[in-house]
Amino acid sequence: MKKLIVFVFIIFSVSISAQEIKWVTFQEALDAQEKSPKKIFIDSYTDWCGWCKKMDKDTFSNPDVAEYMNEHYYAVKFNAEGNESVTYKGKKYGNPSYVPNKSGRNGSHEISQVFGIRSFPTVLFLDEEGNLITPIPGYKTVPQFEVLVKLFASNEYKNIKTSEEWEKYNANFVPTFKE
Repeated sequence: MKKLIVFVFIIFSVSISAQEIKWVTFQEALDAQEKSPKKIFIDSYTDWCGWCKKMDKDTFSNPDVAEYMNEHYYAVKFNAEGNESVTYKGKKYGNPSYVPNKSGRNGSHEISQVFGIRSFPTVLFLDEEGNLITPIPGYKTVPQFEVLVKLFASNEYKNIKTSEEWEKYNANFVPTFKE
């Protein structure tokens, strides 16, 4: 019986780890994109943001979300008040106002300004050449997130030119991710 429990635990542990988003740094995603073009998804968060933590717990931990993200995107977890150094489009960006070990707000990373990030969480979609498609602010549930990741992965966003077309697309979208 003990061997069976250990075996079940091992299988369960493997299946859980296979259902996590494979997060990389922004620089790793840009470097990987040069070798194998794929869209980049960026979760721009801060350490103090409650909605960011809720989105981690409720949306990014969903197995269907993780599987889809790993297949279609380089997924980046980016602390918008962190000190990560990023070279984007030939220019180096950082956070000159960063204070180590500071709690609460900690200056804005320069890349946040480049991408127009004004609130948290904000998710960003970049095309296969690293160009910004769009930033989307706010907490997203699994169904709200699914429509977005599939819209950009499929390039269907290129066919939507008006808010009416978006409303129609969104209304007709049939979600498949389990909540």
